[in-house]
Amino acid sequence: MHIEPFKVEIWMNEWETQCDHNLAETCVESITVDELLKLSGRNDTSLAELLPMKMTYGDIEGSMRLRQAVCELYEGQEAENITITHGTIGANMLVHRTLVSRDDHVVSIVPTYQQHYSIPQSIGADVELLQLKAEDGFLPDLNKLRSMVTEKTRMIALTNPNNPTGALIDRPMLEEIASIARASNAWILCDEVYRGTAQDGNGMSSSIADIYEKGISTASMSKAFSLAGLRLGWIAAPKELHEAIMIQRDYDTISVGMINDHLSAMALENKEAVLERSHTITRRNLKILDDWVHSEKRVDWVKPRAGTTAMLKIELPMSAREFCLKLIQDKGVLLMPGDAFDMEGYVRIGFANNTEVLKIGLAKISELLEALDP
Repeated sequence: MHIEPFKVEIWMNEWETQCDHNLAETCVESITVDELLKLSGRNDTSLAELLPMKMTYGDIEGSMRLRQAVCELYEGQEAENITITHGTIGANMLVHRTLVSRDDHVVSIVPTYQQHYSIPQSIGADVELLQLKAEDGFLPDLNKLRSMVTEKTRMIALTNPNNPTGALIDRPMLEEIASIARASNAWILCDEVYRGTAQDGNGMSSSIADIYEKGISTASMSKAFSLAGLRLGWIAAPKELHEAIMIQRDYDTISVGMINDHLSAMALENKEAVLERSHTITRRNLKILDDWVHSEKRVDWVKPRAGTTAMLKIELPMSAREFCLKLIQDKGVLLMPGDAFDMEGYVRIGFANNTEVLKIGLAKISELLEALDP
């Protein structure tokens, strides 16, 4: 089976450990185990709960405690609808492998995480791309989507909040997308790993799993919950799909780690405190980034409404990749070149890491832009 190289991950693997100021990071600044305990109203004596834990496989499907905690993130999901996975990346892989076959028609809304078109392409599906545009606020053109979806369409795949633009599809538009899918009996896979990071209110946007009877939500502890090191995610989907996914899952997962399960459940049981911390960081840092964008004459953007990343359109005398390479080599600052999303002329910036790192990194980007200014 041939699959295209994963451009985002290749770039991060090469440069993430070689930078001084990481502005390509996509997680809200990661927390320590000690911080998790404090946010949960506990202290280090609570780690004693782990001492008698026997390191077996544990609950194959994930503990009932964890699955019930995941359900609390949705309006109408039950534990039987939840599949625990190795991160959102494992969740997405399982859904694509379960549902997509050779010659199936898949519509993928791009830019997006590369899994959502390269995996179905590798299976032999007919993948059609719906391109988001800055002039539309990086929201999908529903008339265009309607024209693309046919009776042969097996799946519509998207990210919401969008990776990499930070655009947010609100419930009315999600309901319209569901209506389009329903007319063709198509599934909708919505990668919701950034759900919980909206800039307004409690940060929690609507989920496709609560809107559409064939809606599938994937998510994890990585982004909004600042616990990427646990490598724990999930799928919320109709029970009959859960059973089909478990057949695929048996071949590559067996179970997640018991300690990962335990700490994830602890975080989700105290989600208000964890998310409040995340909102403080994302909302403060986006204001800093917004001020910076308005101060740079060469930089333009569609301001994100959610997520932890934004696409910056920069006027440059070189390709965006060449600029990103020069930036890391001369200034020690890491960004993601837009060609990883087939968006030349753009760079993706992550704004939810440490606030001081963001400030220093932006200042150094300004230095390089000034040096390049004719």
